[in-house]
Amino acid sequence: MNWILCGREHLEEIRAIFNEAIVNSTALYDYEPRSVEVMEAWFAAKEKNGLPVIGVTNGAGALMGFATYGPFRAFPAYKYTVEHSVYVDQRHRGHGLGRLLLEKIIEAAEMGGYRTMIGVIDAQNAASIALHERLGFNRCGEIRQAGFKFGRWLDLVFYQKLLSGPEHPVDG
Repeated sequence: MNWILCGREHLEEIRAIFNEAIVNSTALYDYEPRSVEVMEAWFAAKEKNGLPVIGVTNGAGALMGFATYGPFRAFPAYKYTVEHSVYVDQRHRGHGLGRLLLEKIIEAAEMGGYRTMIGVIDAQNAASIALHERLGFNRCGEIRQAGFKFGRWLDLVFYQKLLSGPEHPVDG
């Protein structure tokens, strides 16, 4: 197992992981698989804003999962708050990779000077909720019937972890 900072050469593997989650789960509230063009724009935004996409590969170099974060909301006062994402290839779930990736992305956010990390989780995703709680996230909210997918209403839960934050936060 190797840790990598994902680059454009990993986009197709990232896209495959995203698309499997879109088609088969409520981890993403998207309906349609993401196109190459959408993924290229997604990655360009990560690069432009200096946001990490951390991956873990197997011995053959195949991407087993990745984690990233991005802005929680687009208003300036939220600049010290990020929302994270962790996705593991379906063939590698259940082996602790989600935990390792979440730990790495928390570490990256700490080094980036952020104060708060938010996880937005489908309320039925007991494994993700348990993982977040084990890593010190606290439930801080719920939005009932926030989405509709697979013929049913979906509830979201919000989990928050306070980080060390910037030493000297500033307005503006």
